[in-house]
Amino acid sequence: MPSLMPERVTIVGDGAMATVCAILLSQDGHRVVMWGAFEESINRLIQNRQNQRLLPGVTLPANVRLTANEADCFQDCTLILSAVPTQYMREVWKRLSPHAPVGVPVVSVAKGIENQTLLRPTQIIEQVSGRRPLAALSGPNIAAELARCLPATAVAASEDEQLVCRVQSVFSTQWLRVYTNSDLIGTELAGATKNIIAIAAGILDGLAAGNNAKAALVTRGLVEITRLGVAMGARESTFQGLAGLGDLITTCISPEGRNRTVGEQIGKGRQLKEILNSMDSVAEGVPTTESVMELSRRHGVEMPITQSVYSVLFEGQEVISALTALMNRAFKPESP
Repeated sequence: MPSLMPERVTIVGDGAMATVCAILLSQDGHRVVMWGAFEESINRLIQNRQNQRLLPGVTLPANVRLTANEADCFQDCTLILSAVPTQYMREVWKRLSPHAPVGVPVVSVAKGIENQTLLRPTQIIEQVSGRRPLAALSGPNIAAELARCLPATAVAASEDEQLVCRVQSVFSTQWLRVYTNSDLIGTELAGATKNIIAIAAGILDGLAAGNNAKAALVTRGLVEITRLGVAMGARESTFQGLAGLGDLITTCISPEGRNRTVGEQIGKGRQLKEILNSMDSVAEGVPTTESVMELSRRHGVEMPITQSVYSVLFEGQEVISALTALMNRAFKPESP
């Protein structure tokens, strides 16, 4: 059910998901301001109202105000949506925090774990901007499909029951059904770790390894990311739902998924640096692989697929060698 009270939403970021959310919210009667870190990028959007690199053909409504000025982007805002990739979030929020009104809730749509600190997106925001109501919006949400208003679902997660219900109301439409979840830790961890499994799925696609292999990968990948989540205080059920299994399936099969695409190109023999330099958007799974490997060590959690992806991305292991090592692991029962 749509929100009864229109919100005044400031969207931090001007990428694909930020653009989609701006369209969704403005069409549902909310006042939307979209802030971007780079004036040149915002000026292009002002001129043609299209994010031509990331969402060609998708037009921002005229009632969405675009700005690169952090001093005025939060004027009268009642809700903030943070749509900045995780590894850039800290610097962006350092820049914005002096201007962000105290007490206004922030909803994050980022899916990653910060390198060095190993913090989740909402933890970064809280560390930089101080305590405030925080939520995450996650799930199987390919931006290009959302932009075409294709049927989709999402999960709003927060430890604040009132906030999570408010986010559900604000973002729900006739074509986007939003569920609630009180497990913020699990929702953010699921969104971050599934990107690593998606890289592995792409590698299998690049090798033309077949659907049997991908089915096994998704299944066993879910086991290991759940194992880590539970060790860190998340609920197992979160990983069986839309934020976990749902998002994992979408990311591993969609040709539009950035992380799967990175893996596919690696499977075809391209080098990681070359692939990343040719991309117009951020593949969060690459840096997150480093963070999750460290988390697995700290929590004593076995994550063989993540280890294999790490070895391929950062240690120069050949993909065939990594796949062979996975297939030749010691026999064991199928159990979590």
